[in-house]
Amino acid sequence: MPITVIKADITKLKVDAIVNAANNSLLGGGGVDGVIHKAGGPTILEECTKIGWCKTGEAVITTAGLLDAKYVIHTVGPVWSGGVNDEELLLQNCYRNSLKLAVAHKIKSIAFPNISTGVYRYPKFDAAKIAVNTVKDFIKEHNLQVIFVCFDEENYYLYQCLLKGEN
Repeated sequence: MPITVIKADITKLKVDAIVNAANNSLLGGGGVDGVIHKAGGPTILEECTKIGWCKTGEAVITTAGLLDAKYVIHTVGPVWSGGVNDEELLLQNCYRNSLKLAVAHKIKSIAFPNISTGVYRYPKFDAAKIAVNTVKDFIKEHNLQVIFVCFDEENYYLYQCLLKGEN
């Protein structure tokens, strides 16, 4: 199956690319961003520093440093502000632009965290629905294995239900 969901530490996966829910500065932060930077070592930060900045909804790619993955795709999710600042489109773009980078770099397996659902406060169900629908649409035309990696039980359950077609 090209789309799966697991509950795990994204930094431990042996995939071609893991996606980092980054901040605009790309310099590491809290949550999954901090964990990826810490586990991947200084090479990721050095490459991010050279890139310099990433707009919300966009994505950039670096090597994965000490991680088992080959690449880290950094994408900046929107901060939830009630849905009035194009948050849905920006979150769709996070997934779509990350997937486009994957295809451009001949990546065959990619793991996504639950973008924007932590400190950026995007409602978990809405974010999961956007993630699943955007990925399903994209992989209709591209041969990619996608893994949604959930940190908490709530997201894990939501993604399982959405992938089974239960809303």
